[in-house]
Amino acid sequence: MKKQEIKKLFEKVKEQNPLVHHITNNVTINDCANATLAIGGSPVMATSVEEVEDMVKLADALVINFGTIDDATYAAMVRAGQAANNKEIPVIFDPVGVGATPFRTDRARDFLERVNVSIVRGNASEVFALVGGEASTRGVDSGILSISEIDLAHKAATELQAITVISGERDTISNGNDLVQIDNGDIWLTKITGTGCMTASLIACFAGVTEDSFSAAIAGMSVMSLAGERAKKTLQNKEGIGTYRMRLMDEIFLMDEQLWAEGVRLS
Repeated sequence: MKKQEIKKLFEKVKEQNPLVHHITNNVTINDCANATLAIGGSPVMATSVEEVEDMVKLADALVINFGTIDDATYAAMVRAGQAANNKEIPVIFDPVGVGATPFRTDRARDFLERVNVSIVRGNASEVFALVGGEASTRGVDSGILSISEIDLAHKAATELQAITVISGERDTISNGNDLVQIDNGDIWLTKITGTGCMTASLIACFAGVTEDSFSAAIAGMSVMSLAGERAKKTLQNKEGIGTYRMRLMDEIFLMDEQLWAEGVRLS
């Protein structure tokens, strides 16, 4: 298990303050920026095709999120992704809603042909669509699949040649050979907007300080799952989803290697 290697990444993020360039969706852009700050990174959200290449030159990692994709945004994503490849910094791809419409799915597959992605993070339906599968997808929610998440993670990591992170009741991460599952989390993480998008930002912060993308993916995904679990435990009677959202950000901010090592459940 990689717990010792991952523990070291928390201090590295806080020391190096990695700059994470996001081209993300308009619904969750503020959440992604705040999650990046909370864990110790620095966010930038430049989306204009005229400046994304210059911004990538300053960055330590790039997040591409398909949540509110359109033609202009897509052109900027491709240009930024290719610039990140030239600089040899990690590209974290969040295929939000892929599989729901042909436009979104076609753009995602085209993006993967034109940009070398280090880490893919999505739900099972989104990842299944990336490797040519069809699932019952409703908006950004996962549907019913004909393949287990373990098999899907291995298949996607191999075919996409990228670390694959599948969020779910048990989060599953594969590099094509090794596989880790995370047993933390809470159902309330699915009741607020942006937890998946924020997870991509957290992964990018860790990826920006190490060449070990597998450890970075485990770290970012597990921080969100553990923070969600811890936030739920702090709630008092009659405190609801609004308070939970605030407490979730608190728990991300408070997370360090000790809290993580004591609370994370990896298998």
